[in-house]
Amino acid sequence: MLKITVSCLSVWCAALTVVGAVVSPASAQTQTTQQAPNGELIEDQNQDELRPLAQSDSLLSLEGGEKLMQEASEAISSEQYEVAAAKLNQARRVFNQLSNYHLKLANIFSGIDRAVVEAQRNNALKSGQLRDQATYQLALVHRAQNQPELAVPLLIQVIESQNPTSEMGKKSYQQLYELGFVSAPMSPPAPASSSSAPIPSAQR
Repeated sequence: MLKITVSCLSVWCAALTVVGAVVSPASAQTQTTQQAPNGELIEDQNQDELRPLAQSDSLLSLEGGEKLMQEASEAISSEQYEVAAAKLNQARRVFNQLSNYHLKLANIFSGIDRAVVEAQRNNALKSGQLRDQATYQLALVHRAQNQPELAVPLLIQVIESQNPTSEMGKKSYQQLYELGFVSAPMSPPAPASSSSAPIPSAQR
């Protein structure tokens, strides 16, 4: 079982490396120039530079949480599981805070500004999805550390948040089955009509 878990962790690390190589539009920096009366060109300060939480080194941001996950993947690659677990725990807290805050804002602006509500719901969805990914990877790290008692509650959190029929929910249940916590494998789901993905539930 340990070999299977380490293999899963290796695949995840490789995926994060590929994702990290792609520059997201949100983090792309652009600059404009203006001409001064004396003919010299003056660089305008990027608008994002005036917004501290929009910076990649801010912890209370998607970019900050993703940076922690990338650092965790590097620690996993070198089998530094204690470091990886600490980074993933920190990433989970960041993403969970973001998800809860954006959901609160969506509720506050409900019936007032539809555009704000939609934007905050989308931000909550992204944050909750990343939180659950970090939670799942933390469970795999605990498996690699031969600490199934720490992995089980994390896997159940993912199933509860994502729902059992989602891809992450099914993988989490499979982990519970491999650990011996559940005795029945999950049956293939019956065909159902497609629907929009629900927002992952809030966690404390």
